[in-house]
Amino acid sequence: MSAMADKTWFGQPRGLTILFLTNMWEMFSYYGMRTLLVYYMTKQLLFAQEKASFIYGAYTAMAYFTPILGGAIADRWIGKRNAVIVGGSIMAFGHFVMAFEPMFYIALATIALGNGLFLPSLPSQINDLYAADDQRRGRAYNVYYVGLNIGGFLAPLVCGTLGELYGWHYGFGAAGIGMFLGLMIYVCGRRYLPPEVARKAPPAAATPREARADQRNVWWLLLGVGIAATIFRGAYEQVGNTLPLWIDTGVDRAWGALTIPMTWFQSLNPLLVITLTPLLLLAWRKRADAGRETTPAIRMAIGALIVAGAYLLLAVVTMLAGEARVGWEWLVMFFVVLTLGELYILPTGLGLFAKLAPPRLGATTVASWFLAIFSGSLLAGVVGTLWSKASHGGFFLLLSGLAVLAALLLWRLDRPIRSL
Repeated sequence: MSAMADKTWFGQPRGLTILFLTNMWEMFSYYGMRTLLVYYMTKQLLFAQEKASFIYGAYTAMAYFTPILGGAIADRWIGKRNAVIVGGSIMAFGHFVMAFEPMFYIALATIALGNGLFLPSLPSQINDLYAADDQRRGRAYNVYYVGLNIGGFLAPLVCGTLGELYGWHYGFGAAGIGMFLGLMIYVCGRRYLPPEVARKAPPAAATPREARADQRNVWWLLLGVGIAATIFRGAYEQVGNTLPLWIDTGVDRAWGALTIPMTWFQSLNPLLVITLTPLLLLAWRKRADAGRETTPAIRMAIGALIVAGAYLLLAVVTMLAGEARVGWEWLVMFFVVLTLGELYILPTGLGLFAKLAPPRLGATTVASWFLAIFSGSLLAGVVGTLWSKASHGGFFLLLSGLAVLAALLLWRLDRPIRSL
């Protein structure tokens, strides 16, 4: 492991670059399809808003439920590397199938199934790139998060523009090409990745009773964090669900003589992730060097409160605007605040789950984090059905309240997590 860590790109093990480039193109495909999905259902398939929002929530939920099964399959049978290759191939096929309208539901199911193998097996390899005392490991997940958000930034500009201006199926096809590119990068860069850990589980008697008790405590705490993440996701996931509907009808997108395409705003979030992350990492490193590093749970709670502030901003400007459209500048400000909060909570949560993973259960534990995203996405789908039944300002206030509730729960979990 040390020899591998000595060979670096950009000051990090080379395998980290391979992993985040692979996930970058996977996120390009995911965000490309997500950018178009609600518009495609309401404008092309002519689904009612409530049905489209529920399908969106159910799809994103299933995309993050299948990793529980996929993580177990990777840990117990086929290994992380094979899981990434098989899952990525299935996902690429599903994206291309999206180009055929009668295959809509089959395509969604195929992508969700492939994601189950792919998603937990990729980030769970990060820990194995570093020695246990390597201080770079904690920041590696933020670096990884930047890499995958490059794909999220490019996706609305490429897939969104193709879909909105030239035809939805062109956008879906571009998403499939992105998934294929990510798969090729992973296959070609496998020599830089950590070796597979033996998948044969040790006998139960080999685990001391105290260690098993500690593992139970870990799982209970991770369950609490997962519940908080579920509540948070119920609000956060509206970025791809009801927020695009508001951008279409409630935002003045005029910029001089031009009209900004509605899908372009979906690029703001990943672009801001890329630009804000280095600044945050610098600030956090200075705090750590001064002995004032924030604990993971408190950092996540701060992030949830910041996101609550972002939705509160939308609630206020929407109420003040009345029947008029809101200027797109307010939408940009919303994304700045939202992204800042996201960087506090989401990479931190992923890193916390990976750090607390029991031996030989890395992919399964990381998949548990995605289970929280599953339940949160399902909650977001249910919450999204209220969009047509409430005022826009009242709806955004509801989302702000959900984020505050998540922050309170994370704050209560800080002490027991620190006790580990």
